[in-house]
Amino acid sequence: MTLFQLTGALELGLIYGLVALGVYLTFRILNFPDLTVDGSFPLGASVSISMISLGYDPIFATGAALLAGCFAGVITGILATRFKILDLIAGIITMTALYSINIRIMQGKPNISIMDQPTVIGSLKSMLYPYLGSFSLTVLMVVVIFLVIYGVYRFLSSAMGLALRATGNNARMARANGISDKTMILVGLALSNGLIALGGSLFAQENAFSDVNMGIGTIIAGFASLILGEAILPARRLKYQLMACIAGAILYRTVVAVALNGSDFGLEATDLNLVTAVILTLALVYPKLKGQK
Repeated sequence: MTLFQLTGALELGLIYGLVALGVYLTFRILNFPDLTVDGSFPLGASVSISMISLGYDPIFATGAALLAGCFAGVITGILATRFKILDLIAGIITMTALYSINIRIMQGKPNISIMDQPTVIGSLKSMLYPYLGSFSLTVLMVVVIFLVIYGVYRFLSSAMGLALRATGNNARMARANGISDKTMILVGLALSNGLIALGGSLFAQENAFSDVNMGIGTIIAGFASLILGEAILPARRLKYQLMACIAGAILYRTVVAVALNGSDFGLEATDLNLVTAVILTLALVYPKLKGQK
């Protein structure tokens, strides 16, 4: 791998770190296996890119993408809590509906390009380029990820965050202590999918396009990042668990980059899914093998 490819994997890993954080909130904190991810990631991309293409301010468009992701999470939560639909099925229903909704948002097109229009990522990169050169995006994403981790950490350490964690740990006990577990599920899903949609928005702005199929496999990438992070940085403290999500996302994207450019190892681009499956298996098996020693 070249330095350029390694830097690209790092930048992509930082962006997908937002997805890993979102998956962590639902799978680990809330104990809710949410499959809305594959729909909320392209939702964030389609909302922001469509609004930018129509002349809206990129910052406003990015905020709208985040809110759209939160709304998608709330819909999944309502299906699961109000209508008693199995959590996996509720996520699948929302994800399936979002495919058509994303096309509607993109004015009936499967994809939109904004090559010549300003974006949040593009503007900030231009500001940092004279000082950081080709590493401007990397530094920018490190700052963004740091702010997001700090915000999530502060939220999960607050009264509402502790209530959210209590709901995921033991919903019955949480109800006995006066916590509305249904409300906490809605809050957790909204926050999770908002972060994932933000990741989709930043990814789309960096690549200057949005595609309705760009969310395929996002849940696998997020889950793989989470499992890898927990394997390489096992921790009990919350802040280190959040950092592990980012580390896992960076490692996952690096391994993917090696697989895509692994002709020296006999790998082809079509082997990507096989490599992903092997990574997940090793990450899941390693802690058990380590515990047997």
